[in-house]
Amino acid sequence: MLIRNKLILRFTLLVVAIQLCLSAFVYYYSALSREQRYYHRLEAKAALIGSILIRRGNLQESKLRSFHRKDLLTMHDERISIYDQDGRMLYSTAAASKSASDAAYFARIGKEKLVSFRQGALETVGIHYRHQGRTYQIFVAGRDEFGMREFEKLRLILLVGNLGTLVLIILAGWYFVEQSLQPISRIVTEVEGITASNLSLRVHEGNQRDEIARLAITFNQMLSGLELAFESQKSFLSHASHELRTPLANLLGTLETSAAYDTDLADAKQSINSAIEEIRHVIALTNGLLALAKADDTSFRRLPVRLDECVTQAIAACSTKYPQHPLRLDFGFLPESVEDMFMVLGNAQLLTTAVLNLLDNACKYSQTDVRVTLGYRTPQELQLQIADAGLGMSEEELRRVFEPLYRGENGKHTLGYGLGLPITRKIVQLHAGQLLLESAPGKGTTATVRLPAAEAK
Repeated sequence: MLIRNKLILRFTLLVVAIQLCLSAFVYYYSALSREQRYYHRLEAKAALIGSILIRRGNLQESKLRSFHRKDLLTMHDERISIYDQDGRMLYSTAAASKSASDAAYFARIGKEKLVSFRQGALETVGIHYRHQGRTYQIFVAGRDEFGMREFEKLRLILLVGNLGTLVLIILAGWYFVEQSLQPISRIVTEVEGITASNLSLRVHEGNQRDEIARLAITFNQMLSGLELAFESQKSFLSHASHELRTPLANLLGTLETSAAYDTDLADAKQSINSAIEEIRHVIALTNGLLALAKADDTSFRRLPVRLDECVTQAIAACSTKYPQHPLRLDFGFLPESVEDMFMVLGNAQLLTTAVLNLLDNACKYSQTDVRVTLGYRTPQELQLQIADAGLGMSEEELRRVFEPLYRGENGKHTLGYGLGLPITRKIVQLHAGQLLLESAPGKGTTATVRLPAAEAK
């Protein structure tokens, strides 16, 4: 079911329930008020009969009937019965069969002085009346014809009113839902018009304050992320194609030249060596691209890892590759509250690769010593800093240095493919950490890795 229909249904049911409760309240208290009003009228009539007839001693049957004929307050189907203290009927305007039920209430009248009950459509009030030491029971019954007619009109009004109100509620609910969902419908229409070819379009954000505006802002943020991802993908494909095309073109040219012009073994060997070198470049670039793709894998098993061991292995591997760069590991702040030092949750191989990439960049672009410092930023967070005094990078290069295959102006003449830092950042992010770079042209670069420490068991 559409949300529009759900809202209309729920709105209608809610308002109808409130309307029915209100109608039931009006109906119940109207019925109670009519009944109390009529019983009070019957009670007043019984007291009047006792005051005029019994108190004045006009209990002769001829006097009573004469009074009944002249009584202007006579009610529909009125029945008056008077009994003495022994239960003998002194007077009744109804048949004996209809008055027989009064005897069942004699005992109650003696205790409560007043009883009221219903006999079909007739409503009856009985009172206890004393005069000159004698006790009388007076019963007055009648049918509230006018009250019932008014009550029937009330029922009709409530029925017709509720039916009419139901129609109005449905129409109001439909209008309310249409007006409420109109901004969402507009957003849906705008989003449906955005494709991969026009990701620069944005959804109208309205007043930028209510929930609909926040939804539009969220869509725009998502679109900005998608646009950035598409642009990064295009840039990545462009750079990858360029980086792969160059060694492959060199390889093809070398082989074609060798096939056409190499006539002796020495020239053929030289061509083969050149081709092997180009193939190594292609393999290195392909391995880098595969490593970048694997860095997005979040399914690896996270185990307790000693970060200092990963750093030590990376330093050993980098010292072998760059023997002219002395590398030394220093320790920073070490909190006393930590029992297992340098423990993190993650994958030792990935962490070693990340540290090795940072060390490789530091040694590649610096002719001076590289400083490695491992310690704690807080008892809950480890910090590794790798600093060099090499070429450095500008602010523009720092903003783009994490783009795959991007290389700064200072590093284009150095062997590399611009994949080390993107791979490293993804590995650090997979371990819930941060990779920060600080650099300035001619002053070197400092890479800072922050990782959450493993909780002690």
